[in-house]
Amino acid sequence: MTNKAPWDNSSRLSSMEPTAGSSPTVSEAELYRSIQAVLPRETDKQLPGCFNKGMLRWTLHKKVQNNPANSLSLLWVLIKELEKAERWDSRSSIIPLLHTLMWAIVQTAFIPDELYKRVYEFCKRLLTFPNPYGTIGLSYARQIRTERAVPGLMYQRMIIAEQALKNEHYPFQERVFVLADPEIFYDSLGEVLMGDIEASAAALGECPSPVDHMRSVVQHSIQAALGAEKCDGQKLDQALRDMGQDVETYFQEVLATVEQSAEEGGRGDGEALRSRLLQLYKEIISDAADSEPLSDGGQLCNCPLPNPGMSFHLWTEDLDIWRVLAKWFRSSSMSEQFSLGQESEDFVLGESPTDPTPSDMTRFSIMSNDSGIERDLPPSADPYTPSSLDSAWEQCKSEQDSSRLSRRRAIKMKPSVKDNIMLMQDTLEDHVGLGGGSGCRGGRKEQTLQRRAGSNVLQNPFNKQQKQFTARIVVMGDDRILGHLTKAYYFFRKREARRLFLTMKVNLQFYYIPVCRPTNPTSPSNENLNKPKETLCALGSYLSMVDPWYNSNIRGLGCMIPKLAEMQKANPGRPKEPFISDVISYYVRTGHQPVYFTIYYVKILFNSIIKDPVEDVFLTHVEVEFPEFRQNMASAKEKQKKSSGEFYGPVVSINYRRVLLSGRDVDKGLSVRTSGAQISAIPNNEAEDLNCLTLTLNEPPTKSKHGAQSFRTNNIKFRSLESRPFTVILDRDHRRAYKDVQSIEITPCLDPGYCVTQTMKSKLKLGDDKESGLSKYMNKGLPLPINTFAGIIT
Repeated sequence: MTNKAPWDNSSRLSSMEPTAGSSPTVSEAELYRSIQAVLPRETDKQLPGCFNKGMLRWTLHKKVQNNPANSLSLLWVLIKELEKAERWDSRSSIIPLLHTLMWAIVQTAFIPDELYKRVYEFCKRLLTFPNPYGTIGLSYARQIRTERAVPGLMYQRMIIAEQALKNEHYPFQERVFVLADPEIFYDSLGEVLMGDIEASAAALGECPSPVDHMRSVVQHSIQAALGAEKCDGQKLDQALRDMGQDVETYFQEVLATVEQSAEEGGRGDGEALRSRLLQLYKEIISDAADSEPLSDGGQLCNCPLPNPGMSFHLWTEDLDIWRVLAKWFRSSSMSEQFSLGQESEDFVLGESPTDPTPSDMTRFSIMSNDSGIERDLPPSADPYTPSSLDSAWEQCKSEQDSSRLSRRRAIKMKPSVKDNIMLMQDTLEDHVGLGGGSGCRGGRKEQTLQRRAGSNVLQNPFNKQQKQFTARIVVMGDDRILGHLTKAYYFFRKREARRLFLTMKVNLQFYYIPVCRPTNPTSPSNENLNKPKETLCALGSYLSMVDPWYNSNIRGLGCMIPKLAEMQKANPGRPKEPFISDVISYYVRTGHQPVYFTIYYVKILFNSIIKDPVEDVFLTHVEVEFPEFRQNMASAKEKQKKSSGEFYGPVVSINYRRVLLSGRDVDKGLSVRTSGAQISAIPNNEAEDLNCLTLTLNEPPTKSKHGAQSFRTNNIKFRSLESRPFTVILDRDHRRAYKDVQSIEITPCLDPGYCVTQTMKSKLKLGDDKESGLSKYMNKGLPLPINTFAGIIT
């Protein structure tokens, strides 16, 4: 055997060429070797060769994608490996093997009942395992049970939702929004990413139309139910192609039959489903070939699973992602029942990405004699025609369209009781497992420092309502774009707390692909000399540490993108293979276990009394530095020459709540000389994996101290006691730097939905601050869930 698991970059990437026709049959021995090469190892986190395993998994999927025989062989090998991993208690291999198994099940043309039974029994046995194995096993056991009763259901629903096929039986839709940091994807990297997504649509030949997707659904559903004994896949494929637009009729028939069987819960042995699909199969074949006799069976055809619909955006300051989602939602074929006027949408969404709530809009006072009643207008007047006072508006706000100054609908600013109940329900469904103490300034009596991860289907008594629209937001970049996402998500929740628009209709799922550019050692940088090399992707490094499958596929993709850009630049005429979009598709389809990261609120007070205080949020890191002392810290020779007062910096006051594992938090305070501080929310290693902030002062050890001062806390007040302001940088993003700062206050960010309920409670005067009713089940804090393959594996 020639072991090419640690593959050579040039040879492996050069082999990424599309195969024409059906792939050759691969033996089970070769499939076994490929699976063993893909599985994560303990040494993968230290060796750079682990980044190649994402490419190996992609190559394995390509081997079986175009040949049904290879898919079925892969399933048998995978279930045998899963049962062996269970016997040997090799848990590190279970989740990667299980995800690969489910990915192959969706695309396999026909699966015998014996294989379904073995997979289902294995998933049920995972319920005795600790999380995340039990949670993933329960989710997949439910899917396998439904798929066994209604073969082809997962493929059918996935195609309909991802490709937005019009129908009357399954009204769910999904779309992937790829948001890239323009600071990283501004040249060749952006071109490679955009070209890859464009090539993804044409990966199956010509750009597929909705009719092509309908034909694939009919083909796969009939083959999955009848098998090779009663279905000739090649004749069926040719007959469907000859129909042209008429295939939509059979698509609706197949969809209605399969969905009806799914609604009935697959009662019986599925004979009614197979009988109806066999009847449709005979009708399709007989219409296409009038004189040819019907055959009992034949060879099955492959039905490749196309990548979901994707849209690529460079997330600049001018891009409002929530307005992009609203436009997608409004333009959807299924959203007529949720239609909303353009004026109302503009009011709810605000005027710009940085406009969090309608109450914060700039208001222009204009004298008017309009009564506000439409019947009082002159007969020749158009209520939606811009008035003569538009020039005054334009002078105040030139970038705003003149037609915006017109009569609009009266919109109630106060949230209604119905909206509050719906927002509370959404909060309960998502975060009931977090408990009532997260983010509470009064302590965390029932809240531990363990970071929450994974779906809470085993503990959540509230059934989550399935929303008809799912927006899968994939952000690509370093910690800076995560800070951008955090700020946008906080403003979105704040806006939705005032008036619901997208929350109850669109399910938001967040995904993160860490991508860093190679650092230039000669470029000016604000990083201190003692910073680790991978701090710009601290959250990506953490997810790679707790989820080995994420480390193999997603972190490896971030390292591959610069190499792909170099190869594309060196050989621009080479055919584009959608590798990046294939990995993104695999990530969004199988990565359903979120890791929750606490969002922190920071209030910034400036040294100048003219400047108003600023409120902001961050996710990963805050840097506090005194610019006049930065040069002294960088010079090792000046350490011994300068006095301690000159070198260490000004005196600062730090008040914080020290968190302890026992839950008995203690309020502390101190005054110390320092040149700055680093406040990190992401741990560097598994031993320090606690859901809190780590405050580290930029202070070298002295004779009276044994090391740099470091504290674990969730609440910090940092203030300069001298007339020396400092600079604050949020999430390592110099675009979010605040200068001339006198003090900052950091606390866990409260969920605006929870704040709304507390406001209602205070207005209704329901008593003291004691939690009651559903409020005690709500999460007070606002976490940001980032989806991974396994959550946190301890």
